[in-house]
Amino acid sequence: MRYQFQSEPRNIDFKPQNFTEAIKILISINALLFLFRYIAQSQFDLAQIFGLSSNTVWPMIWQPFTYMFIHGDFFHIFMNMFVLWMFGSEMESIWGRREFLKFYFITGFGSGLIWLLFNFNGNAILIGASGAIYGILLAYGLMFPNRKVLIYFLFPVKVKYFVIFLGFIAFVSSLSYSGSNISHLTHLSGMMIGFIYLKSTWTIRRFSLLLNSYLASIKYKKSIKKEKKIANIQTNVDQLLDKVSDVGFDALSEEEKDKLFIYSKHLGKNIEKN
Repeated sequence: MRYQFQSEPRNIDFKPQNFTEAIKILISINALLFLFRYIAQSQFDLAQIFGLSSNTVWPMIWQPFTYMFIHGDFFHIFMNMFVLWMFGSEMESIWGRREFLKFYFITGFGSGLIWLLFNFNGNAILIGASGAIYGILLAYGLMFPNRKVLIYFLFPVKVKYFVIFLGFIAFVSSLSYSGSNISHLTHLSGMMIGFIYLKSTWTIRRFSLLLNSYLASIKYKKSIKKEKKIANIQTNVDQLLDKVSDVGFDALSEEEKDKLFIYSKHLGKNIEKN
């Protein structure tokens, strides 16, 4: 059985915020499962149960979710958790815990399903959180494109170029690597899903804002039209009442009496509504 991991050595110099709540939870779960897998490796392998495999995903339907919490070796989990803490802490601070976890699991779950689609008849098992983490990297690049990171602690590069480079490497590698232990397809999928999710969310919010503005404009125009109509009715009523005051009600024509009745009734309804 061949395992596919989801990480590459990327040295990034950055000063993130302290551990946020969701980051603590995710790192703790990953670390505990890694330790438990190491302790229990002589008895059974957690990757066989929680890793994602086309051979066992049915009936083990939890695998597209749980594969994100299983890692291969210390370097694999260390790099994933290090990058998650480094970039995820600030994203959680901006988005909030709920939105951050939602984005994390959508990108992780979605990239796992895409990997499964392209490996449906294979014997590989997918493990690792890099699909979700590459989604976080993409989000960070969109949020702070001109910030700089140090590659190998030496070379300053803007985050947007760093993310583009990672995406390019993942794309090329997903086309050319067939026997690699690194699932470049999952990396690329995590970035694509993250991009679509963020852009679609932005588009929906923008459309909602435009729709609300349009509806508010229509409502305002209707209210102005209604006020003008009421003002015109009030003017006519005042003129008829002035005539009644001068010559008496009986001096009004039948048409004027009907108008006065209709106008007064309309004004009375409007007062009740207000």
